[in-house]
Amino acid sequence: MTVDITSPSCFGPPDFLDGKMLIAMPSMQDERFSRTLVYLCAHSAEGAMGIVVNQPASHIDFAELLVQLDVVPAADRILLPKTAEAVKVLKGGPVETGRGFVLHSADYFIENSTLPIDNGICLTATLDILKAIAGGRGPSNAVLALGYAGWAPGQLETEIQANGWLHCPADADLLFGDAIESKYDRAMRRIGIVPGMLSRDAGHA
Repeated sequence: MTVDITSPSCFGPPDFLDGKMLIAMPSMQDERFSRTLVYLCAHSAEGAMGIVVNQPASHIDFAELLVQLDVVPAADRILLPKTAEAVKVLKGGPVETGRGFVLHSADYFIENSTLPIDNGICLTATLDILKAIAGGRGPSNAVLALGYAGWAPGQLETEIQANGWLHCPADADLLFGDAIESKYDRAMRRIGIVPGMLSRDAGHA
């Protein structure tokens, strides 16, 4: 599924889950999404698009990525501002893994390129935001995701009904916090669930 993040059709009505966190159930059959936490950037009758926020791309450094993309010269990587050094690189999902998507705070915005989502969170997928971060003019909080998760029309709703996903409100800590490895358990606890007490064999009412 290909999503145009600048299209007005990406904005769902209030009963859709834009701006919420999807939490994979222990019974999740798709191993690519086992114990994942997905921030939903767009959800409508046309489908859904989200970014996995708790799977670090452990072998990719943000500063090195800026060099590879010719955003900064190799000699200048040591001069990057602290805000750039703090940006984490994540495996955002199985779709378009060679493309970068920046989830960030709303204190940075590019007309016709930035998608405002919810609660001060935005998504931008152009090199301009990487150049701004490298120059100290970017958002105060940001993560760079390689790839995204996509659902065809009705697919996410079917997966939720089949006990594949729970959801909870999103916040800056779950999106940008340092303790990536504990985000999944923290999200579960925010909706009153102790992860170890859930069976991998989901029941159906």
